[in-house]
Amino acid sequence: MRVEIHGSELAAVTAAAALAWVGHRVHWVPHAGMPWASLVRADWLVREPQLLARLEEGRQQGALTIAGDDDRDAGTIDVLWLALSPEQRGDADTLVVAALGERTRPLLLVNNSTFPVGETERLGRLGAPVHAVALVDTLEEGRAWESFTRPGRWLLGRDDDWPEAQVRELLRAFNRRRDAFQCMPRRAAELTKLATIGMLATRISYMNEIAGLADTLGVDVEYVRQGMGADSRIGYEYLYPGCGFGGPNFSRDLMRLADVQEASGRHSALLEQVLDINEQKKETLFRKLWTHFHGRLEGRTVAIWGAAFKPGSARIDHAPVLTLLEALWAQGVSVRVHDPVATPSLHAAVGNHPRLVLLDDDPYLACEGADALMLVTEWKHYWNPDWERLSSLLNERLLLDGRNIYDPRHVADHGLIYRGIGRRADPGEQRSRR
Repeated sequence: MRVEIHGSELAAVTAAAALAWVGHRVHWVPHAGMPWASLVRADWLVREPQLLARLEEGRQQGALTIAGDDDRDAGTIDVLWLALSPEQRGDADTLVVAALGERTRPLLLVNNSTFPVGETERLGRLGAPVHAVALVDTLEEGRAWESFTRPGRWLLGRDDDWPEAQVRELLRAFNRRRDAFQCMPRRAAELTKLATIGMLATRISYMNEIAGLADTLGVDVEYVRQGMGADSRIGYEYLYPGCGFGGPNFSRDLMRLADVQEASGRHSALLEQVLDINEQKKETLFRKLWTHFHGRLEGRTVAIWGAAFKPGSARIDHAPVLTLLEALWAQGVSVRVHDPVATPSLHAAVGNHPRLVLLDDDPYLACEGADALMLVTEWKHYWNPDWERLSSLLNERLLLDGRNIYDPRHVADHGLIYRGIGRRADPGEQRSRR
């Protein structure tokens, strides 16, 4: 098929590379706000496994052209694929009308963007012969290529049979192991995407509330988490307390759900609480630091391990580290941040600050001269540090674990004071029986 893809989102990049890889004739037009010349240098794309290599492979083989390439196949397209950000929604109408032109053949419009519920249906009414479907973006940042080429499912919103058949053909190469398609009406698919994000966020925020209660009652929340997860009605997924979630898509989609609720006249007190809890949790490590030092923080130095909103990403959109930095600086605290890939993004966001040092090589350098260490992003190489070395570097031997990745008693046995999310241990305490 001849496919024209618009957008600079991860979904657009991945679709362009993957569809060309399996033989479709793809022309990709990055959004004017992030043209190819800028996009190719973006940290999040450079760090995404396989994507850049697959894009280059597609161009060399002639299956993929990018806006500005001289060798574009100018034939009439079969598929218009939109993977735009919510802020670029206004461009969608123009793109659909331009693709229609004076064509008489049916045009398959694949809306892979996160737009308001009902937007796919509206785009399909802009002219004939457009057949619009909503293909929900389920990519996981950090493994986008694998998510697209070996999908757990395709969530497809369609209101008649012809466009479903066309999408199945378009994605046939990625649907061989089993039928991964879950089909439903367009509005239902759009709402399902937002409702799923809302449920995941609610689970995280609820677990964070329980962790706060566990702190108050002197209970190790890990026992509670495992007890809850063992119940088949609940399960373990997204049941980990932490210092807040972020990310460009998760946070944005959650706000989109809130907007949909408000636009429908149905204010959601639950969703409002979920958002509030998450913002409060981004400060939880700061509050633990404040409590430990009885509010006397001015002049202290804190090390932070991890700035990215999640491991495997170079992005810091809505990441807890941003909230932490503001709170720490307001109290006169100097901060030394280590992250293997996200320090350029952090520097771009906060600039040069007199109380900030950014490091991306040796994480122990961040701890030199620091009073405490905050673990914010659970990169795998943070999981098993040299405890003796860490204990010798931290002046006050305080470890604040924002992701509960360490065993509290093991940490305390090495002379460190451990404070996690609903977990704690001090040196010299007796190990409790499990």
